[in-house]
Amino acid sequence: MFNSALLEYEMKIRDISQDDMCSALKISRSAFYRKRNGISEFTQSEMQAIGEMLGQDAVIRIFFGERVS
Repeated sequence: MFNSALLEYEMKIRDISQDDMCSALKISRSAFYRKRNGISEFTQSEMQAIGEMLGQDAVIRIFFGERVS
């Protein structure tokens, strides 16, 4: 389950702006807004790009919930 608040938190602690994220994902701000608010979904390549910026552990928590050990 996608966690928008966690995505915003991870971006904030790494000082990644919305514009930086949109640029990395190669999408518009309005497209990012729709994805962040659950109106549309992130693609696999977008999740991979987010992982390159935030780290794979963050992507797992953001898109798939907490890791189970």
